[in-house]
Amino acid sequence: MKLENYIRDIQGFPKEGILFKDITPLLNDAKATQECLKILVESLKGQKINKVVGAESRGFLFGMLLAQELNAGFVPVRKPNKLPYETIFASYDLEYGTDNLEIHIDAIQKGDKVLIHDDVLATGGTAKAVCELVEKLGGEIVQLNFLMELTFLNGREKIKEYDIFAALTY
Repeated sequence: MKLENYIRDIQGFPKEGILFKDITPLLNDAKATQECLKILVESLKGQKINKVVGAESRGFLFGMLLAQELNAGFVPVRKPNKLPYETIFASYDLEYGTDNLEIHIDAIQKGDKVLIHDDVLATGGTAKAVCELVEKLGGEIVQLNFLMELTFLNGREKIKEYDIFAALTY
């Protein structure tokens, strides 16, 4: 099965000049979703994972599936003021300015083996911020795991000290 066939290109979304990689056709097909999950899990052969951290919001989709498959807890990392309990935050750069991501202060325990998942590795800013949060709480990052990587944006450079896996590369 070629997962590329389940990724739809949307020109000009969310703004002019952007070619958006839409994963909804993949999510809409049970066999494609299962195949993608299998590929993501196989990249972790022999690794012990206690927590899967999913980045808002598309990282929640496969993040939950990965957590279930790995018999691990799931931790959402969200934009500001979306989590109800006490949080810590990390900042990351946007095209015009900065934004923050937050995690509950008790979501990761010291020594937890952590898988970080998001749908796309683009510029690496979000992934870097999530890594900072996990490490502030004492987690040990086993892998950063993505559905796809947009290699032309060089996001891997910001997180090169970690093991990185992407099911698809563009």
